[in-house]
Amino acid sequence: MAVSALFRYPVKSMLGEAVERCRIDERGVLGDRSYALLDVETGTVASAKVPRLWGGLLGFSARCVEEPERDAAPSVEITFPDGSVHHSGDAGIDAALSAAIGRDVRLIATPPDGAGFEEVWPEIDGLAPEAVIAGTHVRNEGTGERVSRFDLAAMAPHPAFFDLAVLHVLTSATLQRLRELAPGATFDERRYRPNIVLDGAGDGFVENDWAGRVIAFAGGATVAATIPTMRCVMTTLPQGDLPRDPDTLRAIAKHNRVEIPGLGTWACAGVYADVTGSGELAVGEEYEIR
Repeated sequence: MAVSALFRYPVKSMLGEAVERCRIDERGVLGDRSYALLDVETGTVASAKVPRLWGGLLGFSARCVEEPERDAAPSVEITFPDGSVHHSGDAGIDAALSAAIGRDVRLIATPPDGAGFEEVWPEIDGLAPEAVIAGTHVRNEGTGERVSRFDLAAMAPHPAFFDLAVLHVLTSATLQRLRELAPGATFDERRYRPNIVLDGAGDGFVENDWAGRVIAFAGGATVAATIPTMRCVMTTLPQGDLPRDPDTLRAIAKHNRVEIPGLGTWACAGVYADVTGSGELAVGEEYEIR
């Protein structure tokens, strides 16, 4: 059983980078979600979970120029959809991003007090509990799809730009099972924006049973699985060479609905985790589930 891929996403909702090695601590992968875009008009943190406004962020990609340090926002190179390359420290970065996106935005490295993001609920049966959708509803899109607002990083130990938790783990077993169940859909690990992809964990939706268990890596780092990862519309959007594919989310909602204690039943793939032992991870590193 070994790590097959590692990813970090220096700017929230932009494409990230595959890395051979990374360091993790209680804040997650160093350099991950170091920045986000703030919508000046609404004060909301931009998220591709609202595709009409922010789906275009997946046309940008971001990478750390050098290895991130623990207590400093890294220098990040951002490649725009037109191929132009900008840097997080450029004096004109806000203007360039605003012009490319068509809204007034600011690149920020610290979440404002009370920061939140919005999420659209596509019409897919079994995606999320109706009570949650109704209880967080703030408006409707022109399509009639409901939009919710959530606080950022509700399960993270420090203010951050994560949607919920600091780490997302996905197994090749889950992806393979989804391909078997919906062979016409385009299941690819990149759709799900994991930090860690694991091979050799077993068969089927193995992460469903990992809550409370520890993933121990050969190099000494450890992470504790918390709850299955709830999936959203963002996974269906075109990104890189992957096409738009709502069937990927429909398949998860049909075949892997998981009861999460206190939160109801959700369409899930993967598992969230907390870092319980800091250290360096590497592609090819062995692990065990305890």
